[in-house]
Amino acid sequence: MRTSCSMTSVVDGASRVKPWKTGPLASFFIAVLALLAASCSSQNEEPHFFGGQIMGTTYQVTVIADGAPLPDDLDGSIRAVLEDIDGKMSTYKPESELSRLNRAPLDEPLGVSPELMDVLALAMDIHLDSEGAFDPSVGPLVDLWGFGPSVHEDRVPSPEEIAGHIASLGFATLELARESLTVTKRKDISIDLSAIAKGYAADKVGELLRARGLTRYMVEVGGEMALSGLNSRGTAWRIAVERPVAGMREVQDVVLISDAGLATSGDYRNYFEKNGKRYSHTIDPRTGYPIDHTLASITVVASSSALADALATALMVKGEEEALRYAQEREIAIMTLSKRDDTFIERFSPAFEPYLKEVE
Repeated sequence: MRTSCSMTSVVDGASRVKPWKTGPLASFFIAVLALLAASCSSQNEEPHFFGGQIMGTTYQVTVIADGAPLPDDLDGSIRAVLEDIDGKMSTYKPESELSRLNRAPLDEPLGVSPELMDVLALAMDIHLDSEGAFDPSVGPLVDLWGFGPSVHEDRVPSPEEIAGHIASLGFATLELARESLTVTKRKDISIDLSAIAKGYAADKVGELLRARGLTRYMVEVGGEMALSGLNSRGTAWRIAVERPVAGMREVQDVVLISDAGLATSGDYRNYFEKNGKRYSHTIDPRTGYPIDHTLASITVVASSSALADALATALMVKGEEEALRYAQEREIAIMTLSKRDDTFIERFSPAFEPYLKEVE
């Protein structure tokens, strides 16, 4: 689908067609609105929009062509990139590479594509560096708590059940041979890449656009964003972060982003209550229990959308203080929103401050 510019476009990154997963990670959905502020009055600055549905969610691509004609096949080429990644990394498609890996026997190397290896390798780096806060094998635990694809009555699992499911995790047991493009399972784990694959898809569309000579764009896949160059008004892209309140769509803050990836993880739309206690869909793989802290959402700016995507999930699990300490030590740009009584407190790592902009 392609349309040309008319008025300001709003991309709703929180809306979903269906979860692209069999485990928990797609539950860490974005709560970001992209305020493109597209102005058709600027000569040679007219944006072009492409969009549709993929990976169980939506995608939107905005391109500023600087007056040059767009390639006739650009819409289809964008779609082809996304379908290729979906075909490799979907847990819904039984013949996807990831599904075949999940079914693969133990101790037998399985050949994979460079794309799947890229994502597995980055996921492994974040898994190890976050000390297990990011774990693509956490799906069985999320299913146990009732936040997976299986629908059952809300209930709190027993400590014995939780301990048994923790024992089934183990992303670090996956052996990646990057030069030979082979993966070997040493433990019978089930992998879900939903918390990194959409960001990777946004990056790959960005690569396609740059290969076509298009360097001014915003790519959004399921809320994960890859941004390059300047928008139609000649400024960095204006991205509005949503206030983390269930049932409301309000802007909390606006940031200016260019030549980076952006992701937000929230914990305020998907939960259940039992005996007066709220249980979040965000499960800490290290404990087996839902997170129990005041952090409501976290926004990450990183060198790629895939990296921002994975870090947002990992740091949401860690909580406000641990996330800020982690980000400061590694010079990562993050913004946290934490609930304090009836208000939200914003905190930023030093690397995030250059992106801040007052809401107009």
